[in-house]
Amino acid sequence: MSYTLLILVLPLLSFIVLGLVDSKWKPKVAGTIGTIVLGIITALSYFTAWEYFSMHQVASVYEKVIPFNTVWIQFTEFLHIDLGILLDPISVMMLVVITTVSFMVNIYSLSYMDGEKGFQRYYAFLSLFTFSMLGLVIATNIFQMYIFWELVGVSSYLLIGFYYTKASAVAAAKKAFIVTRFADLFFLIGILVLSFYSKTFDFGILTSGNASVFAATTGVTFMGFSVLSWAMALIFIGGAGKSAMFPLQIWLPDAMEGPTPVSALIHAATMVVAGVFLVARFFPVYEIQTPEVLHGIAYVGAFTSLFAAVIACVQTDIKRVLAFSTISQIGFMMVALGVSGYGSHEGLGYMASMFHLFTHAMFKALLFLGAGSVIHAVHSNEMKDMGGLRKYMPITNWTFLIACLAIAGIPPFSGFFSKDEILSSCYEFSPYMGATMTFIAALTAFYMFRLYFNIFWGKEHKAEHGHEHHTPHESPFAMAFPLVFLATVTCVAGFIPFGHFVTSDRANYDIHLDPLVATMSVVIAAVAILVATIMYRKESKIPGTLATTFAGLHKAASHRFYIDEVYLFITKKIIFNNVSRPLAWFDRHVIDATMDGFANTTQWVSLKIKGFQSGQVQQYAYVFLLGTLIIAALVIFI
Repeated sequence: MSYTLLILVLPLLSFIVLGLVDSKWKPKVAGTIGTIVLGIITALSYFTAWEYFSMHQVASVYEKVIPFNTVWIQFTEFLHIDLGILLDPISVMMLVVITTVSFMVNIYSLSYMDGEKGFQRYYAFLSLFTFSMLGLVIATNIFQMYIFWELVGVSSYLLIGFYYTKASAVAAAKKAFIVTRFADLFFLIGILVLSFYSKTFDFGILTSGNASVFAATTGVTFMGFSVLSWAMALIFIGGAGKSAMFPLQIWLPDAMEGPTPVSALIHAATMVVAGVFLVARFFPVYEIQTPEVLHGIAYVGAFTSLFAAVIACVQTDIKRVLAFSTISQIGFMMVALGVSGYGSHEGLGYMASMFHLFTHAMFKALLFLGAGSVIHAVHSNEMKDMGGLRKYMPITNWTFLIACLAIAGIPPFSGFFSKDEILSSCYEFSPYMGATMTFIAALTAFYMFRLYFNIFWGKEHKAEHGHEHHTPHESPFAMAFPLVFLATVTCVAGFIPFGHFVTSDRANYDIHLDPLVATMSVVIAAVAILVATIMYRKESKIPGTLATTFAGLHKAASHRFYIDEVYLFITKKIIFNNVSRPLAWFDRHVIDATMDGFANTTQWVSLKIKGFQSGQVQQYAYVFLLGTLIIAALVIFI
């Protein structure tokens, strides 16, 4: 399987070539080359998945395969950084997910980004982002993952800030970069602590289940917790930054300032699930060695999911509704991992998380690309400028509806199967956790159909989106094809025997629908959809009445519960004014002044004594004679 190296090499070459030629080629040429390269990578990923799952199963589980590995930096006999490719069930699944969504985004962008300044640069950045994500998921060791982790941060910064002449896009890119870098600092510290005690970066050794690997951490504590718990918690903080878990979620909604296809790429299948993949990669360590950290991950995920779902219910920008929906769904995946065991029926949550990662990637990419089609037709992100678009955009309408039904958990769409598995695992963990996640699932169904009806039904706002002068129309083929493709996958993905493919070193995880949980979740989702239908399918006074009745909650949710304001207060009022400003004053007036004083003193002294090096022989003789007389006098009198 050495050909898998091409999966990394090709997008890197695409980035280099498209980046170097930039405006030298016609935009369509650059876009076509980037798309063809992604198509080849996608085909290679599919072939890799077929070969892996058909040839590498041993005793009911899939073995780890390393088709390529080389030592890059050698620290000690045991501690070294390798660069290689690790194939196992979750990395192969991620290859399929990343390349599929990236390929669809590349095709979609050929039309959506047509005419944009920097078209070639856009496709170069897409290739860099894909290269970075692929390198992250097939890393053989944690330091290699960290290298590509940082590359993902850089490439997402470039894509979010693609419209660099737009102040809000620049601010959003900087915000995403700073917040994720802050989290990555903790990730790096966790890596260093873990490697110091385990004497390895290698995933195979770290996740082997061999307790002797962590023997050096026995008895080593800090503030009441083992050093291993601290290391794994710090690593999770890095994942929480990428996956926008509370309280590090503030960057994701603002990242909507990037092009809509970028939103589909970042928020569907790639960057935001990196944190989930990180926890899944280290799952044996979390579950066996630090279960208390794993349970903490479950509670963080549940709170984040609820927090984001409530905010999504009142947002008016369609891309921000989807952004908070992404945060909420990533929370579902984290909860599933946090409540899971490892092996047999206890491993249901692990399998459910990976299953939902796969299904969510497809229908969330579909939702974002559908939103892009709507924005392309209406030239606005606001729901108030939409309504009645189903008769103008039938393909977008039906594909968007399929995605809404899937995320709401309505059978037979894929989201029903994966979400039911998550709810089942939550109820096994705790009835309270199960009830909480069921309530969040109901909120999801409500806000998604609030979005759907406001866009495609309701009153037609002709004046706002200009029907008199420009009638909205269906998107061209390059934009419609990815919608249809992803909608088809969403319809059939739920029937994939996912538990057969996502295995551990111990056992298969079988998908089994809990009739009671499944029935309850479908009924609750149907009720939530019915409520949304009554409130938003036609013009109604109910939303306004509720907003007035619960004015405080509505206003707080509209302002994201003022978390951004809290961050601004802490950074600007406290850190900048009370810490950074005094430090800057000290640096300028004490440190710099001291150095300036040394320089000025040296210069003053040099001016005073420069006469001794005048070059005049008479003066040298005079000084020599004077010095001789002084020495002679001292000898005589002393």
